[in-house]
Amino acid sequence: MSESKPPSPTTGDTYKGWLFKWTNYIKGYQRRWFVLSNGLLSYYRSHAEMGHTCRGTINLATANIVVEDSCNFVISNGGAQTYHLKASSEIERQRWITALELAKAKAVSMQAESDDSGDEYLTLPPTSGQSGGSRNSEVQSTLRVFSSKVKDLSTCNDLIVKHGSALQRSLSELEGIHVGGDMGDKVRQVTERATLFRITSNAMINACRDFLSLAQNHSKRWQKALQTERDQRIRLEETLEQLAKQHNHLEQAFRGNSSSNPAVGNKGKGDASDEEDDNEFFDAMEDPAEFITVPADPKYHRRSGSNVSGLSSETGTDDQSANLDELSLASSPESSQSLELSRQRRTRIPDKPNYYLNLWSIMKNCIGKELSKIPMPVNFNEPLSMLQRLSEDLEYYELLDKAAKCQSSLEQMCYVAAFTISSYSTTVNRTGKPFNPLLGETFELDRLKESGYRSLCEQVSHHPPAAAHHAVSQKGWTLRQEITLSSKFRGKYISIMPLGSIQCIFDKSNHHYSWKKVTTTVHNIIVGKLWIDQSGDIDIVNHSTGDRCHLKFAPYSYFSRDVPRKVTGVVTDQAGKAHYVLSGTWDEKMEFSRIMQSSRGEDGAEGKQRTVYQTLKAKELWRKNLLPDGAETMYFFSSLALTLNEPEDSVAPTDSRRRPDQRLMEDGRWDEANTEKQRLEEKQRIVRREREREAVKAADSPDDSPHQDNYRALWFEKMDDPVSGETLHVYKGGYWEAKDQGTWDMCPNIF
Repeated sequence: MSESKPPSPTTGDTYKGWLFKWTNYIKGYQRRWFVLSNGLLSYYRSHAEMGHTCRGTINLATANIVVEDSCNFVISNGGAQTYHLKASSEIERQRWITALELAKAKAVSMQAESDDSGDEYLTLPPTSGQSGGSRNSEVQSTLRVFSSKVKDLSTCNDLIVKHGSALQRSLSELEGIHVGGDMGDKVRQVTERATLFRITSNAMINACRDFLSLAQNHSKRWQKALQTERDQRIRLEETLEQLAKQHNHLEQAFRGNSSSNPAVGNKGKGDASDEEDDNEFFDAMEDPAEFITVPADPKYHRRSGSNVSGLSSETGTDDQSANLDELSLASSPESSQSLELSRQRRTRIPDKPNYYLNLWSIMKNCIGKELSKIPMPVNFNEPLSMLQRLSEDLEYYELLDKAAKCQSSLEQMCYVAAFTISSYSTTVNRTGKPFNPLLGETFELDRLKESGYRSLCEQVSHHPPAAAHHAVSQKGWTLRQEITLSSKFRGKYISIMPLGSIQCIFDKSNHHYSWKKVTTTVHNIIVGKLWIDQSGDIDIVNHSTGDRCHLKFAPYSYFSRDVPRKVTGVVTDQAGKAHYVLSGTWDEKMEFSRIMQSSRGEDGAEGKQRTVYQTLKAKELWRKNLLPDGAETMYFFSSLALTLNEPEDSVAPTDSRRRPDQRLMEDGRWDEANTEKQRLEEKQRIVRREREREAVKAADSPDDSPHQDNYRALWFEKMDDPVSGETLHVYKGGYWEAKDQGTWDMCPNIF
């Protein structure tokens, strides 16, 4: 080989040369160009890439270098990065090891010198084998010292109180006695107690001085460490942004070459397979906002009752009216809190067992397939069914209670939009998969006494899986939805596309709203920590007035400067005039601002003209409830979710609470749950085949004709909605009456 010459140090302690790097089991070791400089080991595919594309870099200051055999060695920084390398000969390997050890020692020395030399509590940076564990141990040790000092202060405080009280009593007694024989004894007693008080006070002062000195020393160090972390983060963000731009340019150039030379394009794709990132992110290029908001002109806060040019009659009312509208929108009375609680709900479930199972070992054969047809062990589930997850949409039912009281349809739209967004707040840490409901399975959520509503869900179809949901409130609203989930495994992430419609009807105003859900994506299926994102657009339509709200769920981008999980929206009337702007995040809170005036702004990115809205001060519309204590060990369930699978005697025999595999999983008996889950799924398949045979016989069809499943839902029926023009399963009644009478003879035996 022309590059077989062993590497040698160059100016600036830079070391360069060819090494073989392990990529994967298919390609094995691949030849890469490595560069060692300033304590950093970087690698490229070739010399030519050094100017623009670095394939990876590892910091030797925290790295561990291990020699495996005559030619192989491993460099690792504690698990985040590991390079398995092979030299062409033992001599070349030794040269690399020597250069790496020298570079590591220099990097550690430079890092130590950069710390504050005046800090007596300073420790060396973590070396191999210590990593983050040493840093954590140091913090724990410091906390123990602080705790000891606080106990000393507390003890001194108790002694001061004790001796001070005794001294006060002695002084009082001294004032009350007459000059005589007892005078000398009392004076000595007062002197002794005063001496004890002085000693205790001095101890308290010394303890305070020690604590203050300790706090100042550590505060100085921690502030410096925090600033260093901030600086490193800024540099990392800048580097990542630059790499993203380089990646985008290279991708565009690659596509251009691929279109002109398909053979070259295919080769390039294959060669890049071993350098893919562990995490799957969306396009780093930010999608420019469709509009921007600015504070409204002060004249809108002081103007008279006359209308302002360019505003509608509704928006052109005086400022007092606008403020009253926003006040009513931001804070409605919570009469539901005065309702009498019917029962005490549970606040805990058994902790999640720590069972390990490799998700990739199961999912690698499912790429591109519909996941609802693939049996999965309960290890990837949470102890709730999809029907119960659907019922969790009602966690923030108060938003619909407030919407029912609104006089303005535009204000009502804001509440409906907030309710729509709030249904995603429970998903941010919920990476567990809910149980697929069995056909005919139901779930009731009766909160009539506590919250004034009750709801019913039923699995109305199995392939494709579809669930119907009906909820009605004493506050004057009805919510109904039919959701069919379509999910596909894409290799590194799972896409879950909810199909179907959600409708909300208000009794008093007869306003009829409808909308659809956005796409849910579960990332890092192969490696890394699972995380969930919501992305897409939602259009909420008031079919009675023509009002609309367009919500945009921004996909997560690693390089975006925007707040993660951002949601923006605009509420418009029938004529398309904007009245409210919504902004916030789907996992924390939403705010709204009233629009006083709008205008066309300057061209933004890609030549798109953006609308500029002048708005009043934003007010909070919705905020997520805090999770209960210990939620991280209980599948990150909310307070409502903890109660959904709580056993209840009067529910239907088809209710999800009675599902045995789900109950076993909640109790931590996962092996038994897996066995029971397989039994239920096989029972469902037998019932379905029997139903198909009966359908064939009833139609007097030949045996080779297509089998039709003639299943009909028990509590719902399929209807055409004349208002929205959609077809969905609608509750036909009878369930709550059957519950009151305790007659469940019509329910199938599905468990």
